[in-house]
Amino acid sequence: MLSPDSAGMREAAFVRRLDRHTRPLERVERDLAIAIETMALFVRFWLAVTPPLPESAQAAAKAKGAERYRDFVETLGRRLQRGNSLVREISLEIWPEQRSDGAGSAAPIDPDLGEGDIADAR
Repeated sequence: MLSPDSAGMREAAFVRRLDRHTRPLERVERDLAIAIETMALFVRFWLAVTPPLPESAQAAAKAKGAERYRDFVETLGRRLQRGNSLVREISLEIWPEQRSDGAGSAAPIDPDLGEGDIADAR
């Protein structure tokens, strides 16, 4: 404790600990930026291509929207319980060499979001 080197050793230990916290925070920041950009692009696209509904169709559209929202929340809940991550899936599509199984191919389609779900959302 009285050694002149002890202050330097303590400082080096603090730097190592801070470095261990910095990397995960950088990943969280990256994932959040991806999520925000994804949502912004989706909203921009949706607003650009969705025509306004006539007054007579609005009640049915609201009911269908509520049903789709319930399905969305259920699907999201299942994915979160399993630990699925859209950011990870997108990363694997962009950089398939990062797969842990070494297969080098795109991630399989999520069983919670089958082709019928995609078609229903259109």
